[in-house]
Amino acid sequence: MDNRIPSTLFLDIGGVLLTNGWDHRSRQEAARQFNLDYEEMNERHHLTYDTYESGKLSLNEYLERVVFYEERPFSVEDFREFMFGRSRSFPETIDLVKKLKKKHGLKVGAISNEGRELTEYRIKKFALGDFMDFFVSSCFVHFRKPDKDIYKIALDVAQAEPEESVYVDDRAMFVRVAESLGIRSVIHIDDHRTMSVLGSYGLTL
Repeated sequence: MDNRIPSTLFLDIGGVLLTNGWDHRSRQEAARQFNLDYEEMNERHHLTYDTYESGKLSLNEYLERVVFYEERPFSVEDFREFMFGRSRSFPETIDLVKKLKKKHGLKVGAISNEGRELTEYRIKKFALGDFMDFFVSSCFVHFRKPDKDIYKIALDVAQAEPEESVYVDDRAMFVRVAESLGIRSVIHIDDHRTMSVLGSYGLTL
């Protein structure tokens, strides 16, 4: 095992720094709020959301396929506002990342699956650019986790070797893919566990 202290910290956004942008709970809330058939909306979502997250559809095009394929008594803007309003931050986790970056001089970047409009909104709303150096989002690079290429792009952008990097994600599959490339990784369950594993890599506070 490589004992070098990592110089680069990669993070997922949804489920680590923020709530998920548009998960099943948010869609269930939307169905209740706007009196929609959740099962139908969810099926349409799964048929097209990968395309949206890959940056090949705009949010309005996604919504046209999933919600506005027929006349609705509410506007696209009403629905977009609801979607954006589901996002919340995890301030304690963000604070830990800021402290780690400052103490260890880390390059910090995101590797995330998310559509462009939600990504841009969340970066600005929660000032993620204040402490993150780059964002390798599926909508920007047209690859989605678990495709290995999105991790390789992140390594290239960071100009970092896998052995000098560490990756934090709340989904075990995505962590395993990163590990298969030689990136030390953490399945994020809570801040305490994540800090314990990072500490074993030398990233202590």
